[in-house]
Amino acid sequence: MNLQQNKREELDVNITPLIDVVFLLLIFFMVSTTFERESDIDVTLPQASIDAPKELNDIIEITISSDGMFYVNGKRVVNKQVSTLKQALLKVANGREDPPIIISADAKATHQSVVTVMDAARQLGFVHLSFATSQISESQ
Repeated sequence: MNLQQNKREELDVNITPLIDVVFLLLIFFMVSTTFERESDIDVTLPQASIDAPKELNDIIEITISSDGMFYVNGKRVVNKQVSTLKQALLKVANGREDPPIIISADAKATHQSVVTVMDAARQLGFVHLSFATSQISESQ
């Protein structure tokens, strides 16, 4: 008769490799994610062969719609006058002397509306202007 109790070995699940795989997947998805800026304002950008850099900090974006209305950082400017646009730019600049400005003009916007934005920025001493475009695909 065997009176000894059978000692069961305790099962030990090692989750270290699982954690390593989860961290690698997390890093992979963080690196491969693309971030796109989306806007509620429907603007068809003109095309260019090289896209402007998107890593500017504290930018001011001025959007010009196809009907010539101005939007400063997504907020509609009351009218199309230069003085109103200058007030909106000063408010958004918040004391910065020469913030970078990106002009996103619809392809059907008039040349005059783009010149109005450039003139308002120049009168305030803002000279770092860029134009947003969409990149031309290789098939065109």
